[in-house]
Amino acid sequence: MDIATQSIEGGFADPVFNAQTVFRAIMDAMARPGTIQALPPLAHPPAPLSATAGAVALSLCDNDTPVWLDPRLQAEASVKAWLGFHTGAPLANTPADAHFALVANPAEMAALDGFSQGTQEYPDRSTTLILLVSDLSSGPTLLLEGPGIEKTAMIAPSEMPRHFVEQWKQNNQRFPRGVDIILTAPGSLACLPRTTRIKTMEA
Repeated sequence: MDIATQSIEGGFADPVFNAQTVFRAIMDAMARPGTIQALPPLAHPPAPLSATAGAVALSLCDNDTPVWLDPRLQAEASVKAWLGFHTGAPLANTPADAHFALVANPAEMAALDGFSQGTQEYPDRSTTLILLVSDLSSGPTLLLEGPGIEKTAMIAPSEMPRHFVEQWKQNNQRFPRGVDIILTAPGSLACLPRTTRIKTMEA
């Protein structure tokens, strides 16, 4: 299949309804960090972009939101064409220019502080990171505390960035600035808003 065909196919079958479904799952996951929201495969983007991450991108990105792709996605012309066709989002030249960042290889990811942190006046201008992980249960367990969590919540995403807990503590300290994270796994997603604190189980 050529790139032109790949870029046109695989979008939402019912754009309004599908986008609402995905957006609701993201909002619920942001409101209750650490909860895992089920999400059927509503989009079928070209590899290595996953169905879940593709659906999140279709729901959040538009021509006003520059998107940064990590090197693995950047190398795929079909992924860039698909995102461009279905969302109209321009590609950001650097992580600091991005409203959203799609990261297919979180373990090799640039540091969180390299992305846009927003400003004190406009903290919502920071980057939301969409990380592709293979699951939300086989990695090191993260103990979560903070708004939207009654006492603690636990999540164990695989392939997380190096020194993630330390980086996340620094992200907390920049509040109200800082990045938010959407974790996308096959059939499900979870969120780590900047207000969420993380403890590792060993600590």
